[in-house]
Amino acid sequence: MIDRREFFAAKLAYETDASDLHAARQAGEQIIVVDVRSDEAWAQGRIPGAVRIHYREIAQRAPREIPADADVVVYCWSPGCNAAAKGALEFAKLGHRVRELIGGFEYWVREGYPIENADGVHRRPVDPLTGVPRVRTRA
Repeated sequence: MIDRREFFAAKLAYETDASDLHAARQAGEQIIVVDVRSDEAWAQGRIPGAVRIHYREIAQRAPREIPADADVVVYCWSPGCNAAAKGALEFAKLGHRVRELIGGFEYWVREGYPIENADGVHRRPVDPLTGVPRVRTRA
């Protein structure tokens, strides 16, 4: 039987959340973020700098497009979507260090982090149920 310390340590090794991913990227960590959703979902908005590889295409595309030694974070729509888990499994089968973005794109947006679409990079207001709105200072 696995003990609780091992369980939660393993969980943190295989998952990340929006705030930790954003902080890691801001700190300059080289993380390849992979959107595993459909073309239509990608067009509606995505995490800036993400790569789109539908989870069904990972086995074929990732060996050519994602360095084997890269840190990879995969995401789908929301906590109600398991495409990120499917994508993470495919990356793990290929031997990648991969984590799932818990909360998916929904929580990335709800926490007020930048999103990108054909019109450029945007931010939506922070959902008060997910975090404290950032205080903006005068320049």
